[in-house]
Amino acid sequence: MGMWFVPLSSVLDAHGLTAIKPYAFATSAVAAFISPLFFGAMADRHAAPVKVLRWLALATAVAMALASAAIRAGAGPWVALGLIQLHALCSAPTWGMASTIVFSRLADAPKEFGPVRAMATLGWMGGCLLVSALGADHSTLAGFSGSVVWLLVAIATGFLPVRELPKALVRPTWVQRFGLDALTLLRVRDHRVIFITTTLFIIPLAGFYPYAPAHLRELGLVHTTAWMSLGQVTEIIAMFALGGLLLRCRLKWIIACGLGFGVLRFVVSAWDTRAGIVAGVALHGCSFTLVFITAQIYLDQRVDPAWRARAQALMSLTNGGVGNLVGYLGTGGWFALCSRAGQARWPFFWGGLAVAAVLGFFLVTYRGRGTGLVTHPAVAAEKT
Repeated sequence: MGMWFVPLSSVLDAHGLTAIKPYAFATSAVAAFISPLFFGAMADRHAAPVKVLRWLALATAVAMALASAAIRAGAGPWVALGLIQLHALCSAPTWGMASTIVFSRLADAPKEFGPVRAMATLGWMGGCLLVSALGADHSTLAGFSGSVVWLLVAIATGFLPVRELPKALVRPTWVQRFGLDALTLLRVRDHRVIFITTTLFIIPLAGFYPYAPAHLRELGLVHTTAWMSLGQVTEIIAMFALGGLLLRCRLKWIIACGLGFGVLRFVVSAWDTRAGIVAGVALHGCSFTLVFITAQIYLDQRVDPAWRARAQALMSLTNGGVGNLVGYLGTGGWFALCSRAGQARWPFFWGGLAVAAVLGFFLVTYRGRGTGLVTHPAVAAEKT
């Protein structure tokens, strides 16, 4: 994933496709509305998650290679954009699918998931380093190399035991086939609060990725990739600490702490100093882990097993689709309002993103009194 998303902007610039950059990055948000729920429903009802991930990895490898070939051959912006969208449709469900597979094999998910999830962050960093080592920061070689790694993912799934699903007793409806019945999870108050909280939180977060590097450059910190990786370092530290935190603290206060770190990240960035923006980058990793990884663990612990793939897929839709789409468009408009004569007014920009409304919403609405599975009429009906 890191081998594709990180160099994509530079690759498009180098091949004269700067005009389609906003649309190229928006393809992931568009895909998040379509494919995660469909494949999540497939993994819950029709095929083992390992098999679904295997075919998705193969499809992603092919789509990434085709998109890279089109860019290199100068096939035109619409052809390139169409293949980039195809790649997004294939890759969008893989994250939730991988999480479902991992959770199903953990004896103690709250304790064990953090360190396992940290491997994904190390993989992202390793992919970025490999792209630079190959001299492919501006080359389609990054995409071709990434497609090879996706083939390795498909091969790796062959070493995992396949747990076949019981055959469905009734023919599923089209709503169920496309995973839209996952929306019934929102009937449960705490589930609904978790989904709304993470979606609202990702909206200002979408402004952090494109604009923090620009702020770093303005302050003279030119090696922006290295400075931004500081957030990944603290992310890994937080993931290894998460298991201990979950044993000692209520899940509610862990997520609230992550939301608080998120507010503080924008507050210190608004100082418009080197120390402030570097501190903001460092706080990003802690904030991301305590909110989003804890939310994934919540879904594994509190959602009926028959619905867990769809629950993870629904989170991919709400965060990657709704949150990112609103976030990229909204923070882009906010940045334009906070700029004068091409000069960004960083205290206004970051200060506006530091609004603590999401933290207040979560503290007021989340109860989290139960510790076991939460079921509702839709789950009970499917079981019967």
